[in-house]
Parts: sequence; structure tokens; C-alpha cells
Amino acid sequence: MYAAVRKLFFADCRCEGGDGSKTYEELFARLDANKDGRVDVSELKAGLAAMGIRTGKGAAQKIISSGDQDKDDGLDFSEFTKYLKEHEKKLRLTFKSLDKNNDGRIDFMEVKQSLADLGLDISKEEAEKILNSIDVDGTMTVDWNEWREHFLFNPATNLQEIIRYWKHSTVLDIGDSLAIPDEFTEEEKTTGLWWKQLSAGAMAGAVSRTGTAPLDRMKVFMQVHSSKSNKISLVGGFKQMLKEGGLTSLWRGNGINVLKIAPETAIKFMAYERYKKMFASEPGKVKTHERFMAGSLAGATAQTAIYPMEVLKTRLCLRKTGQYSGMFDCAKKIMKKEGVKAFYKGYIPNIIGIIPYAGIDLAVYESLKNLWLSRYAKDTANPGILVLLGCGTVSSSCGQLASYPLALIRTRMQAQASVEGSEQLPMNLMVKKILEKEGFFGLYRGIVPNFMKVIPAVSISYVVYEYMRSGLGIQK
Repeated sequence: MYAAVRKLFFADCRCEGGDGSKTYEELFARLDANKDGRVDVSELKAGLAAMGIRTGKGAAQKIISSGDQDKDDGLDFSEFTKYLKEHEKKLRLTFKSLDKNNDGRIDFMEVKQSLADLGLDISKEEAEKILNSIDVDGTMTVDWNEWREHFLFNPATNLQEIIRYWKHSTVLDIGDSLAIPDEFTEEEKTTGLWWKQLSAGAMAGAVSRTGTAPLDRMKVFMQVHSSKSNKISLVGGFKQMLKEGGLTSLWRGNGINVLKIAPETAIKFMAYERYKKMFASEPGKVKTHERFMAGSLAGATAQTAIYPMEVLKTRLCLRKTGQYSGMFDCAKKIMKKEGVKAFYKGYIPNIIGIIPYAGIDLAVYESLKNLWLSRYAKDTANPGILVLLGCGTVSSSCGQLASYPLALIRTRMQAQASVEGSEQLPMNLMVKKILEKEGFFGLYRGIVPNFMKVIPAVSISYVVYEYMRSGLGIQK
């Protein structure tokens, strides 16, 4: 059946002119199962499956939504024809842009070059895998008919979709903002899609941080107060917090933690775009090491700008009932008692921590991505949401593990003045003191609640992000 349909519908590009109308009519008749003059989502799904035409998840719904001008949840013949013709024009333009040497065929080097132009470096093997998923006749090249056949009933019109599968998305908010920012394509920047993506990510981060705030406060509490002589268990710590301040005390410091998402995201995005242009060896192309340098500097720039808010968050997390009436009162009292310098306590270990976090996060993610592509990518470059979330969670956790001692030093330095009887130590002496009194594992106090919040944080982020994308009208 599939061979017959392919011969009927895809041979010799018969889409324009009189012949094309007859071909569209025959295809429409095949898809219109109940012969009511309309093709709805279920008919399109069933019809394409019967013909052996593979479509991505949700593709049928997107096709109907894109072409349905009268909003009757189906396509009549004129809507069906118009959608296919417009879609095919886009496919033709994309095919021509990929066919660098204008020989009417796309080979793996052209795929590799096109993805490099969009900011994604892939190996020869990965490019061949992508090509194989489209190549029907086994020639290791793709002609126009194969390209058209593969994408005609897929709403994606270009290879930027492959980048979107593997973008290390800001949706994975696990409470720390040291990861390298997302890449946005030129199309996303010019259409304004970038700010919608950032807004969706910011909202996802806000809900995620609020949902896991008790574990985050416990982490800070253990980082500052836990030691060999004063062991604090998870259950004991929560009991202590509830006794001192009641249920709402578990969310102390969450307000400013959520509030700092917007300025940090905006500053990091703008700085990243600027640094990318500075480091790019070729205009419009960013290699992995250039991305790492630009991302690390963008993170440092954003952290420098919002660091006083980090100090306030730590102080509010550790405050006792009645100590501060709110974040402004906290800022006023710190300024009066300790001066401006107090707002940058722990700044050096925080900035140093960006390098191991961002570097390991990126390296582990790229390794996991390449492992999946080499072992499991058979028909598609799309790994599915579970693999993406898994790779992002593992890489972020590895980054946190490497930079955690610096995060602990930062938190203790931020809190020094608010802890009774605490010495005001610089970074090197504090590290020495912890190692002498508590040993190496003293640098990992609070790591248990920190990792306990990773999976719920990622899950909440993803669910909220998807709802926000839908609400903002961002196509998947």
C-alpha cells in the first residue's frame, strides 16, 4: 500500500499545476474515511498510518490546527490543498538552503554544515544518522522527493527542530542558576519567540522553587549550622524549624529566591549574546568551547549584578521569627550594621564555582547526548522527553556535585555575621578550618536535601513549562 501511495503522491514532484490538484484530490479521498468532505485529526492519523507514513507526536493535530481556517476542527478540500501547497513551498526553500552545492541532493557534509551554521556541532556519524532517517533509497544522499516525502506530513519545516530536541533547556530549574544559557535560533529571535521561551522558563522556575523551598531552606540550614559536634538530621532539622516558626517558616527566603529569576535570566541572556559575538571565531558560528566561555562569563555577569539578592536570600532563610519584617527591612539592617561590603560576602567562591558547574554540566550533557545518538538513534534524532529530562538532570547533578564545596563556603561566608559567635574568616581559612575540624565530607553538609529536591524540581519545572508554552502559543 505504502509503495502505491508513494508512487501516486510523491513521484516527480507533482504538486503544482493541474496534475497536482488531481493528486491532492485522490489523497484527500483516501483520508476522508467517512466521506463527509472533511478530514479531522483521527481520520488524518488513521489514514497516514494505513499508508505507512510516519508522523511525529502531535503532528496530525498541528496540521489540522494550521490549516483549519473556519475553526471547525477539520480540513475541507480547499483548506487541505492550501496547507499542503504552502507547507511544500517552505520545504522547497529549506531544501535549497541545505543543498550547498546545488546538485539537487543533500549529503551528510551539507547536513553537518547546516547544523554548524545554526550553532550545533555534530560528528560525521551523527550527521549520517540524521540523513539515514530521511534517505529511502540507501544512497546516503537525500533528493527532493525523499525530503518532501519525509516532511510533508510533519509540521517541522527545517533542521532547527533537531537543535530544539537537544537544547539544554532552562526548563530544568533545580534551584541554581549557573548553567550555560539556551541557544536561540535567528528565527526565534526575529519572531520574538525567545522572550516567550524565557518567560515560560522563568515561571516554571518560580513554581519549581516554591514547591521545593522547604528542602532548599533545609540545605542552607545544614550548610551553616551542621557540624561534627552539632549533627542535624533531616527530620530533626524540620522539627526544629516547625517548632521555631511554624509551617510557613519552611518557605523563608523563597520570595527573594523567586524574585531574582527575572533579572538574572534577562541579564544572562543579553550578556551571553554579547559574549558569543566576542568569542565566535566565525560570525554566526559558536563552537562548544566558545559557548562554554561565553556562558561562564554571562553567568558571572548575571551573578555580579544580582549577588546582593543571593546574600539576602541566605540571611532570610536563616532568620529567626521577628528578626526581619521582610526583605527590605533585612537589607536596611545589613547595610546599617555591616555596610555595603556585606552584600558581596562569599562572592569569590560563588564566581569560581561557575567554572566547574557550567563545564561539567555541559560536558556530561554532550557525552550523554552523543552516547544516546550513537547507540539508540535509529529512525529519528528526537530522543523523547524522558531521555532529555534524564540527561539534563544527571548533567546538572554532576555539575552541582563538583561545585558544592564552593557553594557551601559561599553560604557560610554570607551567613557569618548573622551567626552568633562565628568568626569572620576569608575563603582560604574557612576551607582550612572545615577540613581540620570536619574532614573532607564537611564540605558536603546539606548535600542530601540538595539532591532530594532535584527530581521534584525538574518534574514541576517541566509540567509548568509545558502549560506556559501552551498558554503563550509556542508550538512544540
